[in-house]
Amino acid sequence: MQIREMRLEDVPQVAAIERLCFSAPWNENMIISSWESRLSCWLIAEIDGCVVGYVGSEAVLDSADMMNIAVAPEYRKRGIAEALIKALVEHLQQRDILFLLLEVRVSNAPAIALYNKLCFEQVGCRPRYYTNPREDALILRKELKP
Repeated sequence: MQIREMRLEDVPQVAAIERLCFSAPWNENMIISSWESRLSCWLIAEIDGCVVGYVGSEAVLDSADMMNIAVAPEYRKRGIAEALIKALVEHLQQRDILFLLLEVRVSNAPAIALYNKLCFEQVGCRPRYYTNPREDALILRKELKP
């Protein structure tokens, strides 16, 4: 597996994974718009030339929001999401980002377990944040000080 910065030609594969993994997926235009921002960082995990996972974030001042992360269903439970988050953290630390924030569905136990393993801490809750189905989001934060 290789982790690298996303390129424009990766967008169709990223959008396909979005559709597989989320009830309200980002479309290609939304992904491109975020990717083109100078504030963003998008990384992909690639196996044999195929995008199998990705993570996207956007930084403002000394804080970044992890907006998207997904791994294709057939590649889960192989450490890909963990590797993507660790690579994102390293990238953000190089940009002097001090905090990484994210939202996660309260029912997403596997993701919450991964975030706990990677030392994210709950700092809040957003009631009824998600739709399809309507659900609260936990707000998690990780300090990135080297």
